[in-house]
Amino acid sequence: MDSLDREILNVLRRDARTPYTEIATIVGTSEGTVRNRVERLEDTNVIERFTVSTRTGNVKAMVEISVAVDVDTTAVSECMAEWNEVDFVWQVSGEEDIVLVVDAADTRGVNDLITKARSLEEVKSTKTRLILEERLG
Repeated sequence: MDSLDREILNVLRRDARTPYTEIATIVGTSEGTVRNRVERLEDTNVIERFTVSTRTGNVKAMVEISVAVDVDTTAVSECMAEWNEVDFVWQVSGEEDIVLVVDAADTRGVNDLITKARSLEEVKSTKTRLILEERLG
């Protein structure tokens, strides 16, 4: 991955629907080059998926999860990634092992998800942070 790939990814991160012709103008190359680069980034799994960011009025939260030392964190993360309210699952370093980014209809939905996480025998503890405001970076 080179600097042109990074520039293309920066445009797509802000708006994945940006037309290739517009990306080409922004990064100073041809539409065909952008198309080929994006296809290669998809084929090599640098781009895992294109997604939608919404403003639904839902409650968004980060749920930080600690698991036991002998737990396969990847297996737990993969399980949690299947839950409907979970947008992202991050395996992280530090006090916690896993961070869920949650988008639930209301606080009850967030609480139900926390209860679901705590019911897993691998989970030692959780911390929850409600997301009050969100901006693209």
